Amino acid sequence: MIPDKAPKKDVLHAAEDLKKEAHISSFEAFKELYEKSVESPEEFWGDVAKDFFWKTKHTGQFLDYNFDVTKGKIFVKCMEGATTNICYNILDHNIHERQLGDRVAFYWEGNEPGDEKTVTYRELLEQVCKFANVLKSQGVKKGDRVSIYMPMVIELVVAMLACARIGAVHSIVFAGFSAESLCERIIDSQCSLLITADGFYRGDKLISLKVIADEALQKCRDKSVLVECCIMLKHLSKEEEEVSPSPGSLSPPAKRSCPGLQVPWNPEVDLCWHTLMEEASNECEPVWCESEDPLFILYTSGSTGKPKGVLHTVSGYMLYTAATFKLVFDYHPDDIYWCTADIGWITGHSYITYGPLANGASSVLVREHPHRFCYFVSKVCPPYPDVSRMWQIVDKYQVSKFYTAPTAIRLLMKYGTEPVHKCKRTSLKILGTVGEPINPEAWQWFYSVVGDKRCPVVDTFWQTETGGHVLTPLPAATPLKPGSATFPFFGVVPAILNESGEELEGPSEGYLVFKKPWPGVMRTVYGNHERFEATYFKKFPGYYVTGDGCRRDKDGYYWITGRIDDMLNVSGHLLSTAEVESALVEHQAVAEAAVVGTPHPVKGESLYCFVTLADGISYTAALEAELRQQVRERIGAIATPDYIQNAPGLPKTRSGKIMRRVLRKIASNQRDMGDVSTLADSTVLEQLFENRCGTA
Repeated sequence: MIPDKAPKKDVLHAAEDLKKEAHISSFEAFKELYEKSVESPEEFWGDVAKDFFWKTKHTGQFLDYNFDVTKGKIFVKCMEGATTNICYNILDHNIHERQLGDRVAFYWEGNEPGDEKTVTYRELLEQVCKFANVLKSQGVKKGDRVSIYMPMVIELVVAMLACARIGAVHSIVFAGFSAESLCERIIDSQCSLLITADGFYRGDKLISLKVIADEALQKCRDKSVLVECCIMLKHLSKEEEEVSPSPGSLSPPAKRSCPGLQVPWNPEVDLCWHTLMEEASNECEPVWCESEDPLFILYTSGSTGKPKGVLHTVSGYMLYTAATFKLVFDYHPDDIYWCTADIGWITGHSYITYGPLANGASSVLVREHPHRFCYFVSKVCPPYPDVSRMWQIVDKYQVSKFYTAPTAIRLLMKYGTEPVHKCKRTSLKILGTVGEPINPEAWQWFYSVVGDKRCPVVDTFWQTETGGHVLTPLPAATPLKPGSATFPFFGVVPAILNESGEELEGPSEGYLVFKKPWPGVMRTVYGNHERFEATYFKKFPGYYVTGDGCRRDKDGYYWITGRIDDMLNVSGHLLSTAEVESALVEHQAVAEAAVVGTPHPVKGESLYCFVTLADGISYTAALEAELRQQVRERIGAIATPDYIQNAPGLPKTRSGKIMRRVLRKIASNQRDMGDVSTLADSTVLEQLFENRCGTA
């Protein structure tokens, strides 16, 4: 599983000063602890559990499971019989037992310089208790589902932790989703209450969130589903005389005027967050929950078919996010941590809220997603936003651990090194990437330009379903290979299977699966356990099937090759779109690339490539020929692109992910796009159709 010795060639090693303070400082120590975690999971995870409070201890097997559909119902149970409360552990326990009440929990940074707020653990607990009492006053009780549709403000964290405190199940919907998407998720999870905000700015665009929420609630009513209550936070709207946050609010008042803000109000359903908080007590006893009680439901994107409500439970998720955060980012009490994700996605759940707070960490929480800083730079007058804004925030808060997406890195690469070098960044110690496989060129740029070749890059592979990192380097223990997810995390046992379900040994490529559970893995698809079993366990009984392709090299390192449905069959050869994309972006003229398949009468599928060029580069026939040759040289003649299209902009969701479903439609010249409500900039579609290559 883990090689006996770490490779010495073609790898990068952590600096000695980082190794001196690291929790796990050598490959030998990592291998020994990994073997313990697999052979004696109760002992390994029992040590992690000692850091938390348990109202009652577990009585059964520490980790019990069945992964084989032929042997009965699929299940995973962790610490059965134990009772605890995750909100109590990450707030009360930190304050009273670890004396962290005055430590900053979040440095909140708004859309513009000067929009800021500091929140301590004690202040956060007080607000969580007040809002928990608000929820109780509206009849919310243990097991009830609560939908949350809010921008990146501290109150979003307050709302989710208030649910956890009283045993309610939060279902957060990313604030970029449409009314239809919100309605669908409310109905599927049977939520009785919605929490939202009046609105927010996305770059220079005003989003009237309450209008969208009301549309969703009307759609619910049209389908005979009544949501009894909607609590609205005043994030933008305020009285003229207000110069400080409203009572019950941790967010500062908006610095911009909002003349276009619409705030519809239905007195039969709507309640004001601030009014309710004024009347609420700041003391609320936690509701003690069973280990396997549900903590939250989070829906996958639903780009194909009905979204899946991934269900995570209390104890296992708490242990796993706490351990992965501490060890993957090598967290220490003096660190300032910044994850650029949105809490509406699993990364925000695990590595903005639960993981960092479980370790008593101080985090930066930024209202705007970083790739939007660059997107709006040409649309808003200086000084905001600035392409250097991310690094200005790093310097301002002395961020030491920084976690972002490859999409953001590739976009920043377009602007060169100058915006980065304008800032010091000397506080940075560890860099991390999440969301998709990172191509080696972007990895090297991140490592060399942002990290000045002194900060290890932890390229983490995981999913909404896994709850936390499953393949990842450890910064001081595992030598790094640019673009590789490296090795499994503790307790995780991967395998690579061929199409027949046979395990492949040594260097190999095939389906990535896992042979055993870990505490943080999902337990079911909410309301549809049959779909859970069919999606993740039916194809290869006895294994959790990730849906991703993977390659293991001669040194035992794992390389994610992309979703299996992103694998193309060209003349009988299986090609990874991620591999072709990586070959394209190695060319200095290419800032970003996306590859999809389009039907071919002879080969089955042909390669259709969209490329976004670096600033100042023109698309020419000579450049196109160079790109074709580059792919031939990197992968082979079989991977030579059939079509290459100049794409000044790619269709992306507001979280920065490329919508390949849309690109497949464009490549096939199909104008019926389906639901594109999550598209950040719909104007790119017409331009892409205009530039489209003729495939017929």
